Amino acid sequence: MIGGSDARAELDRLTPWPDPAPAITPAERAERVARARELCAGAGADALLVNAGPSLSYFAGIPWGQTERLVAMLIVAAGDPVMIVPHFEIGTLEADLAIPVAIRSWEEDEDPVALLRNALRDQGVRRLAVDPELPFHFAEKLRQIADVELVDGAAAISGCRMVKSPAELALLQQAKSMTLQVQHAAARILHPGIRQSEVVRFIDAAHRALGAAGSSFCIVQFGQATAFPHGLPGDRALEDGQLVLVDTGCTVEGYHSDITRTYAYGTVPAEVHDIWHLERAAQAAAFAAVRPGVTCEAVDAAARAVLVAGGLGPDYRLPGLPHRTGHGIGLSIHEPAYLVRGDTTVLQPGMCFSNEPMIVVPNRFGIRLEDHMFVTETGAQWFTAPQMSIEGPE
Repeated sequence: MIGGSDARAELDRLTPWPDPAPAITPAERAERVARARELCAGAGADALLVNAGPSLSYFAGIPWGQTERLVAMLIVAAGDPVMIVPHFEIGTLEADLAIPVAIRSWEEDEDPVALLRNALRDQGVRRLAVDPELPFHFAEKLRQIADVELVDGAAAISGCRMVKSPAELALLQQAKSMTLQVQHAAARILHPGIRQSEVVRFIDAAHRALGAAGSSFCIVQFGQATAFPHGLPGDRALEDGQLVLVDTGCTVEGYHSDITRTYAYGTVPAEVHDIWHLERAAQAAAFAAVRPGVTCEAVDAAARAVLVAGGLGPDYRLPGLPHRTGHGIGLSIHEPAYLVRGDTTVLQPGMCFSNEPMIVVPNRFGIRLEDHMFVTETGAQWFTAPQMSIEGPE
C-alpha cells in the first residue's frame, strides 16, 4: 500500500528483530584463515597481507576502516597471524579481535612498514600476496625496503570471501529482510508534498527501530530524478503522477542489504507501465540464468537479451541498461564477482549477487528493481521476493 499512514505510526509498529542471526564464530574465522593459507600456497605465495577494512573484519573480526596509519594482518604459512598496529590501539584491538594473533606494534614516531619488513624476514617470507586495497604508498615503500616479491592477493581474498557460509547467508538474510520491511513502511508514509529528505530520515529511523545502526546508505528520488541511477542533487517534493525510486540498505554484523523499489505514486502513462514490466522480465531472466558452472557475464547477457528484444539498448545505449546487471555483496556492499560482460568468474554455490538491470529513459524516468540472490546447487534462490506490481513495493 502507498500512503495512508504517517511516520510516527509506522515507527511505532517496528520493534527490534525478534530472532537475530548468530554472529560468525571463532571456529569459522579459523577456517577462513586456513583457506587463505591454502590459496596463497597454491599461488606460490608464502604469506598474505590483509589491510584494514572489510577483509580484516572477515578474517579477524576487526571492524576498522583504513586510515593514514598502517593496520594490517600477516597470514603466514603456520602459526598465529601477525598484526601490525599502532601501539596506542592495542587495547581496542584486543577487545575487537576474534582470533588469536601475534601483535607487533609501532609508536607514532616509528616506521610501521619497517616493522612489517622485519616481520616478513622473521617469517622467512620471500613472496607476499598483498591485499589490493592496501594503499599504494604503503605497498610501494614495502617494495623498496624489503627483499620480498609482492604479488596480487585478490585471488586469495576473493577466493575466500566470494563464497558465503550458511552463517553468512543468515546474516545477509536478516539484513535484507529488515530493509524490505523498511521499504514497505516508507511507501505507507508518502503523500503529496513530502520531500525526499523526509523519506530518507524516516528510513534511517526505521532501520534503527529494527535494530540496525541506521541506514548504511539511502537514495530517494521522485519523478525525472529517477532517470539518473544514483539520483540528482536537491530535495524534491512528491507530486501526484510521479515515479518513486527508493534504494537503501543496512548492515547486520557488517553484512549488507541493498534493495531498490520503483513504483508509481498515482497514475503514470502506459509507457511507464510497459517499461516497468520489461524491467521485471529482465530481472527474472537474470535469476533464471543462474546456476553453478555458468559465468557471471552470461547472467548479464541474459538480462540484456530481454531488453534488446523489447527494443532497448543494445549494450549500454539508452534507453536501456547503463550499468552492470549486478554485483557481489557481503561485508562490502559492492564486491567481486560482478554480473557484467568480461567477468568470466564461474558461479559456485554460496555466491551472492544483486540483481538490478535498471532501465533508464534519459531525462524522463528510470526503473530499477533490485533484489538479491544466492547460488544454490541447482540454480538461484532469492533473499527477498521481487516486487510484483508498479502499484507498490510489495
